[in-house]
Amino acid sequence: MNRTRAFLLLSVALLLVACSAGSASTSVPAIVASASAPAKTELTIYGAASLKSALKSLKAAYEAAVPGTTLTIATDSSATLRAQIEQGAPADLFLSADQTNPETLVEAGLTDGPALDFAGNTLTIIVPNVGPTAAIASPADLAKPGMKIVAAGAEVPVTHYADQVIAKLAALPGYPHDFASAYAANVVSKEQNVKAVVAKIELGEGDAAIVYATDATASDKVNLVPIPPQANVLAIYAGVVIKGSAQAPAAHAFLEWLAGPIGGAILTDAGFVPLS
Repeated sequence: MNRTRAFLLLSVALLLVACSAGSASTSVPAIVASASAPAKTELTIYGAASLKSALKSLKAAYEAAVPGTTLTIATDSSATLRAQIEQGAPADLFLSADQTNPETLVEAGLTDGPALDFAGNTLTIIVPNVGPTAAIASPADLAKPGMKIVAAGAEVPVTHYADQVIAKLAALPGYPHDFASAYAANVVSKEQNVKAVVAKIELGEGDAAIVYATDATASDKVNLVPIPPQANVLAIYAGVVIKGSAQAPAAHAFLEWLAGPIGGAILTDAGFVPLS
């Protein structure tokens, strides 16, 4: 009788151990699932060449703030990037150095929503700080005979801003009536984007150029010749989410962050002008 009772107790004990082991094995996946990693999001951003340095800082800050998000960034002239998007390039977000290129995409029905302004920039004149350079002490010297001016292509936003500056300078007292045409005659090359313009001046391959203030201050190989405030212009940068993007919600979230206080602070540190 005692042996039978002992056998029954042993059987019950083994059954309880088996049930306990089965319960433990089924609880592990539930724990793992609750601690799963955040969903991965990859955003492809096309950005103006003048944003290149700032975008490195913005990328690091945003990827740290939003785990699982990776930003892939390509930079070039805003006009070049817009043309690539029109031809079907797989961008999720377009950040332009102007408002015109994003609005062109909006009007063509190639965006997911309207454009959003996120930063401003001013212009300045740069000259080489090494080697023999022409005597350019003021903006008026841009029109002196023999000056070699480096500019960007006609479709590059910085060219439109530079043309506005030249027109404003020409209207100031003390500037010759043919200042604008004399400046145009001194242009010896037209580069693909503003970074290429700065590089030419850094190498001493031109006497002067009109570029964004952010690009000028980022270089230690050029000197600055200020533009009078009454002749300067504010370049407004705008961004837009591209229609058909598989990451449209994430792209909108980044664009709003960029235009918000955190993105704005990073852009301000990079020399951009905050928009009120």
